[in-house]
Amino acid sequence: MFDLHRLRLLRELKHRGTLAAVAAALSYSPSSVSQQLSQLEREVGVRLLEPVGRRVRLTAQAEILVDHVEAVLERLERAEADLAGSLTAVFGTLRIASFQTAALALIPTALSLVRDAHPQLRVHVTQAEPEEALPALLTHDFDMVLSEEYPGSPIPRPAELEQEDLCEDPVRLAHPALDSSQPPREALRALAGSAWVMEPEGTPARHRAVTLCRDAGFEPDVRFESSDLLLHLRLAERGHAAAMLPDLLWHGTAPTLPLHPLPDGRHCRKLITAVRRGGSHHPAVRAFRQALREAVTQCGPARG
Repeated sequence: MFDLHRLRLLRELKHRGTLAAVAAALSYSPSSVSQQLSQLEREVGVRLLEPVGRRVRLTAQAEILVDHVEAVLERLERAEADLAGSLTAVFGTLRIASFQTAALALIPTALSLVRDAHPQLRVHVTQAEPEEALPALLTHDFDMVLSEEYPGSPIPRPAELEQEDLCEDPVRLAHPALDSSQPPREALRALAGSAWVMEPEGTPARHRAVTLCRDAGFEPDVRFESSDLLLHLRLAERGHAAAMLPDLLWHGTAPTLPLHPLPDGRHCRKLITAVRRGGSHHPAVRAFRQALREAVTQCGPARG
């Protein structure tokens, strides 16, 4: 019988990449992790790790073993959910990661709803971008992640995760000088000579925004780069830059500057909740997903 603790360490190594990262995450020393994995090799009877420079990587046999570990951990997630579901109260700790606008617009309302309905449930929230949070979900650093997906840039959907669509969030062109009478493409093209604020290079939001500008016939003059959409808003309000802003940024209140639809109907990002496979039925997960759906309804569309 293989030792489950050591099997977990092997899985952690696959997802975290280095012995040092596994040790730091689990509060072990790298030498202790290495010793445990060496013991696992003796138990299994095949080589599981091979050196690559100063690091190690999993052998083909280790990859096979990790696939089975994932299946075992999924069953354990289901077992935990079933046990929690057999109780009358929802309690424990739920660790959530959320990107900025969802954290601002939806999380506070959802927290209030969960606190009123399930006072024994402790919710811990971390603001993190999806590209950081989703891998951390796989390594059990979080229990749920709020992620986003832009048209033309689908996010990875690993088999180890269960993802559920939450809502669509319209994204609109924002600038004080916008002419609401213009068709969407002409309104975008009218800002060809403006400075722009966009998210950093390599992000789905940046790729989508640049693609829309190029389709309209110009290369955007990106003078400001930030993942902080509140900064995007402030720069657009003062006329320093044109921006593409999601409606959730307004929290259902009136926009503070003119907005205009984007062309070609490509105007919505999708909000998604993700949990580890087997965890969707956990009462805490179900409770918070329901609270998020109610928060979406309460937030409503931007008015103006």
